[in-house]
Amino acid sequence: MKAISYGRYGGTEVLEYGERPEPKVGPDSVLVKVRAAAVNPVDWKAREGYLDSIADAVFPVVPGWDVSGVVVQPGMAVPEFGVGDEVMGYVREDFLCRGTFAEYVAAPVRTLARKPLSMSFEEAAGLPLAGLTAYQVLHRALEVRDGDTVLVHAAAGGVGSLAVQLAVHAGARVIGTASERNHDHLRELGAEPVAYGDGLADRVRTLAPDGVHAVFDTVGGDALRVSAEVLAPQGRLASIVAGEVVDFGGRYWFVRPDAADLATLGDLADQGVISVHVERTFPLEQTAEAHALSAEGHARGKIVVTVDWGA
Repeated sequence: MKAISYGRYGGTEVLEYGERPEPKVGPDSVLVKVRAAAVNPVDWKAREGYLDSIADAVFPVVPGWDVSGVVVQPGMAVPEFGVGDEVMGYVREDFLCRGTFAEYVAAPVRTLARKPLSMSFEEAAGLPLAGLTAYQVLHRALEVRDGDTVLVHAAAGGVGSLAVQLAVHAGARVIGTASERNHDHLRELGAEPVAYGDGLADRVRTLAPDGVHAVFDTVGGDALRVSAEVLAPQGRLASIVAGEVVDFGGRYWFVRPDAADLATLGDLADQGVISVHVERTFPLEQTAEAHALSAEGHARGKIVVTVDWGA
């Protein structure tokens, strides 16, 4: 099969497009014919070696955790899916090797759910990792409730935009940080936008004089200090950026695959509650360019790699 792989850690120059063996299908997995795979910051961070302390890399590594596609072979112990089923998944294992930037991926059934009927393969590929992150942080780490005021940092990004939509659906008032070019987009999602930069805490306090009940941080650094400043008494803070969040009384969250959560997200998509904005797509052979664009950190929504199977 055609796939993207790398044989050592490094920049985009280590990514190679070529032939790789088709993956074997274990009893609890299904073979998915990949239609689209979304790019996430963790993909290029893993490629550069930042996950080496927590995950063995079995070189050559096929990168990628997000996928949408069609089941072509279910494993022997998988009654949940059959040939022809359209699925999406956050296909993360505890090592780096068998990723989704390929024509086929062997996906553990625990990582999959049915693709929303209302979504294209490109949109569905952008939902799993970002959507699960947003859902789990809001409902488990922050326990957002009806009537809460929630501050979401980088609210126009892949995780942030889904967090905005899910928080609004939960009945929260949402304030979202973003560059001014994305403010109209945030308003469309239901958030009140505020600009990044000096004076951010004051701008948030203008909208929420008594403080916010919860902060969802996707940025780290100075955003954590601002978050602590604008929290109401007994407010909750959670970050998906490893580092200093505990110093500010917050909680770090690393998303995990969860088939039930992913199915819930699919249902919400089909109900029109959430949507995925695809900023740009690249063919599989141009995955290096997709990684480079993701690393710039300015994309609205998701960057997606597609596999062309012809007519």
